[in-house]
Amino acid sequence: MRRLFPVTDETAARDSGGGPGMEGADREWALEELAEAYAYPSSASPDASGRAGAAEPRPWLRANMVSTLDGAAQHDGRSQPISSAADMRIFGTLRALADAVVVGAETVRQEGYRPARAREDFAALREAAGQGPAPAIAVVSASLDLDFSLPLFTSPLVPTLVLTGAAAAPDRIAAAEKAGAQVVIAGDGMGVDPARAVRELAERGLYRLLTEGGPRLLGQLVAAGVLDELCLTVSPMLTAGDAQRIAGGPPVAVPRRFELTSLLEEAGFLFSRYRRT
Repeated sequence: MRRLFPVTDETAARDSGGGPGMEGADREWALEELAEAYAYPSSASPDASGRAGAAEPRPWLRANMVSTLDGAAQHDGRSQPISSAADMRIFGTLRALADAVVVGAETVRQEGYRPARAREDFAALREAAGQGPAPAIAVVSASLDLDFSLPLFTSPLVPTLVLTGAAAAPDRIAAAEKAGAQVVIAGDGMGVDPARAVRELAERGLYRLLTEGGPRLLGQLVAAGVLDELCLTVSPMLTAGDAQRIAGGPPVAVPRRFELTSLLEEAGFLFSRYRRT
């Protein structure tokens, strides 16, 4: 992997494996380097409020998505066929840095979501950041049409959260709670209000948030203006067909502007990081 942007003498030397101006082969980055490259802003850390005069921490919501050159976010309904080993390393790193992973119910069903696992490689980093052994999974669902017998709900390392609206069916709420999930009301009707969902998670001490989609949920987050950052992998593949883009749903009135803050490359895959301006 090599850094394409931003590049300084220091980063160029590190990525080449030598001093400035020295040539070097592309190499696999250590997990510690990836964690540094994708660190959350300090304002999203609860530790920020522990110093005299420091501001209260604020939630930071980033998305991690993958897209082919022709804009497909999936192939045969799943993202794995357009991913790569490097993409999966970044996927694991982003999860390891997060307090909670926010995901739509349809993605849970299609991708066969399981509980986040504790990773020994990141144990010390999470402990130093005041985090538990693994991030919580927070499933967004209006209908609660979910299989609550799955390990995601019955045997997670930390309890799975289910974000839904106040009008959700009481029997489905009861089924979720019976399975061990924590139901969080984040909307006045059937659906979930994205801004309220972020606030509800922050009130539970979950400030470093990661969403893995799917496209419908990401579109809702974009439309609500609550997405702070997009980590987008551009896969050097073409699929044609009618696969979804990374974000779906009604268009926003005015396009949201983001700025490029980082660009990495490995084996033709581009790993970009954009922040809201």
